Amino acid sequence: MPPLRNTGPAPEAERPDYAGRYLLESALGSGGMGVVHLATSASGLRLAIKVIHTNHASDPEFRARFRQEVAAARRVSGAFTAPVVDADPEAVRPWMATLFIDGPTLSERVKRSGPLGPTELIMLGAGLAEGLRDIHRAGVVHRDLKPSNVLLAPDGPKVIDFGISRPVDSDLRTETGKLIGTPPFMAPEQFQRPREVGPAADVFAMGAVLVHAATGRGPFDSDSPYIVAYQVVHNEPDLAGVPEELLPLVIRCLAKDPAERPTPDEVMASLRVGVQEASGVWGTREIRGTPGAPGVPGAPGTSPLVPSQRRSTATGTEPARLAPDTTHSPASRLRTRLPGAVRSPALGGRRRGRWVAAGAAVAVLGAAGVVGVRAMGDDSAPISRPVEPAVRGFVPWQTTLGGDGMPVCSAGSGGAGVSGVYCAGPGVRAARLDPVTGRVGWRIGAGRTEAGTDGGAPPVLSGGLLHVVAPGGGRLEALDPGSGARRWGTDVSSYAAVRHTADSVLLVSYDGRVRSLDAATGTERWSGRRGGTGTVWTAASGAAGPLFGATPSDDGTATEVSALDPATGAPLWKERLAGGLTPVGATGRALFLLGTDPDQLTRSVVRIDARSRAVRRVPLDAPVDQAQATVDGDTVHVVGYSGSLLAVATGGRPGIRWRLETSVTRASRPAVAGGHVYLSAGDGRLLAVDGRRGVLLGQTRPRMSAEPGTLAPALAAPVAVSGRVFASAPDGTVFAVDGRDPEGW
Repeated sequence: MPPLRNTGPAPEAERPDYAGRYLLESALGSGGMGVVHLATSASGLRLAIKVIHTNHASDPEFRARFRQEVAAARRVSGAFTAPVVDADPEAVRPWMATLFIDGPTLSERVKRSGPLGPTELIMLGAGLAEGLRDIHRAGVVHRDLKPSNVLLAPDGPKVIDFGISRPVDSDLRTETGKLIGTPPFMAPEQFQRPREVGPAADVFAMGAVLVHAATGRGPFDSDSPYIVAYQVVHNEPDLAGVPEELLPLVIRCLAKDPAERPTPDEVMASLRVGVQEASGVWGTREIRGTPGAPGVPGAPGTSPLVPSQRRSTATGTEPARLAPDTTHSPASRLRTRLPGAVRSPALGGRRRGRWVAAGAAVAVLGAAGVVGVRAMGDDSAPISRPVEPAVRGFVPWQTTLGGDGMPVCSAGSGGAGVSGVYCAGPGVRAARLDPVTGRVGWRIGAGRTEAGTDGGAPPVLSGGLLHVVAPGGGRLEALDPGSGARRWGTDVSSYAAVRHTADSVLLVSYDGRVRSLDAATGTERWSGRRGGTGTVWTAASGAAGPLFGATPSDDGTATEVSALDPATGAPLWKERLAGGLTPVGATGRALFLLGTDPDQLTRSVVRIDARSRAVRRVPLDAPVDQAQATVDGDTVHVVGYSGSLLAVATGGRPGIRWRLETSVTRASRPAVAGGHVYLSAGDGRLLAVDGRRGVLLGQTRPRMSAEPGTLAPALAAPVAVSGRVFASAPDGTVFAVDGRDPEGW
């Protein structure tokens, strides 16, 4: 094995080859705690893995602190934090793996390019506030927010490094006389009363970070940490150079008294108009409100950053607590003038370039490449299903399927009218669960070579039988849905992909050849070359409509889209379209694709009419990273890696109907039923969103496994049938909830 590339100052003897099951590829950097390495999971996720220094690993107190860091980071799951995907604090060399963030730190960005402009500052402030809101909701106080702990990813800032964070209910307390934090960004109470530090200290640090981003220096700079500490506790901050639009907000964040600082929600509210107008720097956040109400876009006589002192609510009026009285404030003496009515920021000249990765970075490599056989049945038909009246007496249930890892499931009825939930997972090739009770009807264990694998496709109902591709892709089996008895099978190890339609199975070769098998009998219907290298096939649910294929050009600048007769394989038509396009679903009337750029960011949704071949492109207002999508009529629901969920209309009046920031990192493909959009999160939560308004209706509790090595390479989309929603979680469970009442979850 060639030596690992070492870019940090860590000793050569400290460079292990593996952290758990992850091969460490190179060292990204080193700090007082340990070395951060780049690694790649078996499914292609790029990871940043912190491995603790040898001398610290033998220190029981340090191990306790590292366990606390892992616990704190695991409790936080949001769009503006770097999620923990695996960890082992009990290893000989303790380690923790987070997703690799593709972007520089804020300190690197300011050092290289200078202070941020007003537009970028607004987006930074909104992103940091939302990140702190998620952190505090999880019961965690970060306590070390600073420019080097903020990564500027393409889809927004990410808060990292929970090394000295503390859950509110932690038993590990700060030692008497020991300061924890970085002095220029510490709140006064961190110097005076370190045992009483709460969420308001993070808001103070956020204010100091915004000053650094706006001016290139902190509000309490000095060469001596002791002078810095004195200034933080006793002196007013130096805010020269901070844009006037942000001054009132920054002054409140840097208040000496924690009770006078705004909450993260108040910061988000005060920046709402600036965020709406600046949508293009990091992406559009959800902005909601009633036009004409104080503090809401479109309200006359109100500043976007300083809403009026009172705001209307559904029950009357209440103090807004967003704009301080700065007339006699000590901070008012820092500038020659603090205007009474703060003007809107100049938002011209938007910056749209992606930062080059310079610090620790993000990016989940999508499963674009195929290794061995990839079962693609869960993508072969739209997930949208009608919700029927629920069975009376249905009670939510939870079942452990068995094995360590996240099951993948589907639901429906077989040819004999057998209704069930059909799942596969680590150690389980296939199983049928009763949709009403969750009891296991039958279960087929995986072979020894299949045990412990996960991330495969769920079983697929096609031609009245249940089709299962074994993990590892060696064999396709067609089973009786009622009993699990084998009906037929075939070797698929030489094929690149297995695709299902309503009544057929497509075996796709690497060179573009396709074999179509009867899903009920396994007999061949037709075969031949029908595409090229990398062709992705999809078909509408049900027997109606053609079979569609999309073949990218060698240089990725164009895509050839073709339509076939699914019964005979005869070509129907072929079109060459500009750009990289990936099919995400079809109906009997149209094919829907995502348009991506060379960086694999989705920038548009494309609709092709199946008969007229008319093409309609709907551009997105901000690029979506690692996009997945589901078709519901002429609406395409798109979700990105960072949790942005969009409803994109492609018929009638095309455009983005709504966008919602779900605060979910690594979401599943959406499922649509009964006017609701459902998502599964990497921590096991199931979310329900109003499909018409784009409002979060409810979510279940997290279901995470505490064991190391439980990262789910792929998240199975939830399934909605007969008024129930079925989902799976990383702790190995399958659960069902009432789809008609998400608010009650």
